[in-house]
Amino acid sequence: MLSIFNKSKSIFVCIAVLALISLTLVSCEKEVKINLNSGESQVVVEGSIESGLPPYVFLTNSIGYFATIDINTLQNSFIHGAVVTVTDGTTTATLKEYSIDTGNNGNKFYFYSIDTAVKPFFVGKIEKVYKLRIEYKGKVYESYTKIPNPTPLDSVKTVQPDAPFDTDKNPTARQFRIYFKDPDTIGNCVRYFTKRNSEPYYPGLNSVYDDQVINSIYFQTTIPCGEPRGAKYNRDSSGVAYPGDTVTIKWCAIDRSVYNFWSTYEYSLGTIGNPFSTPINVKTNISNGALGVWAGYGSYYVTLVTE
Repeated sequence: MLSIFNKSKSIFVCIAVLALISLTLVSCEKEVKINLNSGESQVVVEGSIESGLPPYVFLTNSIGYFATIDINTLQNSFIHGAVVTVTDGTTTATLKEYSIDTGNNGNKFYFYSIDTAVKPFFVGKIEKVYKLRIEYKGKVYESYTKIPNPTPLDSVKTVQPDAPFDTDKNPTARQFRIYFKDPDTIGNCVRYFTKRNSEPYYPGLNSVYDDQVINSIYFQTTIPCGEPRGAKYNRDSSGVAYPGDTVTIKWCAIDRSVYNFWSTYEYSLGTIGNPFSTPINVKTNISNGALGVWAGYGSYYVTLVTE
């Protein structure tokens, strides 16, 4: 009887000790509130000038990481009333703001380009350097870009996609193998786009290359078709054309600063949602704290019917 009493007493003491520890831990809890600073809005620039074409510039304000993204947020992010000029050192063009109706409840898309009433038109020329200047809310943002002379592709042919694409699941899918002789000067960079049938030109998922490894050599590589940036990627159907499709490849020479922007930007897109990826800062070529790119493109076109 005494043994049972002692055992019950021991159990009671253990329960009491555990209860006391739990009470202590609960009493030590403290509600922690973290106020995340959304940061000051920054000017975002996406501008380009291509050989034979006028410049265009999209201006928006950056959107906070934790902001609610909807059509109104995007509509309100456009920057209006900026003074935007482009010069080649001899001629200066003051760009005009335009709007395009998206057909979505009156929402519009805004951009800056040349005033079509001013002749002759200001268009990009090979081997010229172009300065972009933006005045907005008392600040000035500047950037320089060059339109390099493009090196033509030697040839292009239709091929089945390389692994890990599963050609058994999609046997008629096609991509394009390009053959190219890199110039013997180091520092050449390219960006490519494709246009399938009546689609717009879209950049490849990894659209930029430099010649650090392939300088002055003849090489070949397979390139997938470009897709809209918001499109859902499917390993067995994205980036392909099919027999009978008319595809135009736009092969563009770019300078190093433009390459640095797009290579870091595309890398950062590829790491979204990956907790093990290395963080990377996208390298802008715009001054005074603005984000984005001012890009010159020396363009070469090849059109073929997919076989």
